[in-house]
Amino acid sequence: MSKRIFRAICAICCGTMVLWLMVVVGFLHSHTQETLNEQLEVQARYIAHGVEEMGMDFLEDTDHVSRVTWVDADGIVLFDSQSDAQTMENHSERPEIIEATEAGSGDSIRYSYTLDETTVYYAVALNDGSILRVSDGLYTVWEVLLEAVRPMIVVLCLVAVLAFFLARRIANALVRPINAIDLSNPSIEDADEELTPLLQKLRSQRRQIRHQMQQLTRRQEEFEAITENMREGLVVLDGMGMVLSSNRAALELFGTENSRNRDIHVLELSRNSALRQCVEQTQQGHSCYLTTEGQDSCLELIASPVQEGKVGSGAVLIIRDITEKEHRDRLRREFTANVSHELKTPLTAILGTAEIIKEGFVKPEDVPRFATNIHTESERLIRLVNDIIKISRLDEGEMGAHWEVVDLWQVVGDVTARLQTAAQQKNVTFILDGSSQKIHGLPPVVDEVVYNLCDNAIAYNNEGGKVIVHLHAVAEEICLQVTDTGVGIALDAQKRVFERFFRLDSSRSSRGTGLGLSIVKHGAAYLGAELGLESQEGVGSTFTVMFPKCPEELL
Repeated sequence: MSKRIFRAICAICCGTMVLWLMVVVGFLHSHTQETLNEQLEVQARYIAHGVEEMGMDFLEDTDHVSRVTWVDADGIVLFDSQSDAQTMENHSERPEIIEATEAGSGDSIRYSYTLDETTVYYAVALNDGSILRVSDGLYTVWEVLLEAVRPMIVVLCLVAVLAFFLARRIANALVRPINAIDLSNPSIEDADEELTPLLQKLRSQRRQIRHQMQQLTRRQEEFEAITENMREGLVVLDGMGMVLSSNRAALELFGTENSRNRDIHVLELSRNSALRQCVEQTQQGHSCYLTTEGQDSCLELIASPVQEGKVGSGAVLIIRDITEKEHRDRLRREFTANVSHELKTPLTAILGTAEIIKEGFVKPEDVPRFATNIHTESERLIRLVNDIIKISRLDEGEMGAHWEVVDLWQVVGDVTARLQTAAQQKNVTFILDGSSQKIHGLPPVVDEVVYNLCDNAIAYNNEGGKVIVHLHAVAEEICLQVTDTGVGIALDAQKRVFERFFRLDSSRSSRGTGLGLSIVKHGAAYLGAELGLESQEGVGSTFTVMFPKCPEELL
């Protein structure tokens, strides 16, 4: 800025000098011409008077400072102080001669080829009609400049030096207070009056910028808070597929540790073919929806192009983990198939037996046996339907009962009493260990969890085995353990025993429906309890349910 001020001041000074020089030269030129005209007029009238009195003798005997020319009425030169009159051309067409003939006097300025210079002429008419003309050379502007060039150069040099130091000093004086302004906190009180409007504007702009920065920071924090807490992955791309922004969920879903602080291409996050296809479609201006299955996960990719006018400027990619959803859908399909199969088996038996009786192929003494089969299959069908209804209610959270304080010891006692007949059929002994423990829950759900664990322990136990039910408190939880001495569960099957309709191969002919442990799993989750399993083939299994302890204020 100081350089611009310096150059401007220097330019103004130089321009002023040139303008001043032009004015002075113009004034001198005009003044010289006027002075010369006046001098020539005085000389012309003086010489004219002498000529009228003395004639040619006056002209010849007098030393003339200016050029004197005497022309007769016909324009013939009679006398010239600087040239031979006999050799000079007729002057009747000269402007000053014509004007003097008509008006008594005349003047003109023109270039004289005889004298090779610009000449001022003044002519007066004599009494006999002749014309006396006096002329002298006139300096031109360039001649004046040439005459004044030396002093002008000296003056210009002095002015240039003075302008240089003056411009530097003025520029520094102007810039110094501006450079001294504290932009982070401009103070108006100590500033020059001329800078007050600037400082006020700076303060206003600084407040506006600070407010805008606060808004941008708040919006960025809100955006980051939202995106970082999203379960879905979010990736923002530019038109070339470079990652502009991504949240933590996206990196976790892609299973990458690439830093979000450096520019990377989206395909560096994952080489998945579905991702590549989505990116290519968005670059062509099309939305994309694809699912991709990995070894342990299933992802849903939703990509939408971002366009400015008709030109694509980027894309937004959303990644959802639908592994659990796909798993539930698979379980639902399996459940539907299993239900169809499980319902079809007893219904087929009932229908077949009923048809045999209807057609009269059964002897009277065999009717009770066939009726018993119908009754057994009907009971099995009812149990299956009831278990399905229980699981559906647990899934939907519609148990139709109120939460209350439940004594687990009493529930275990009631369940073992109801299962005594089934235990005696396999010669299985119940052993209860522990003390009274209370939880907060739904009595029907608690009863279903305990009943199915104990019933399962009997069904998969060995002849003459034991079922040990242990109930005790652990810190802030109540632990219920049901241990059997049965066949045990293989390690690869332990992950599936809680699935609906899953049964061990050795129990395909069991009286159960295959939904007991699934009811236990859903019931424990509904009550907020944790379910665990430890088993060894040929030794037995232990199922553990950790219930939250009942709050003191409810006891």
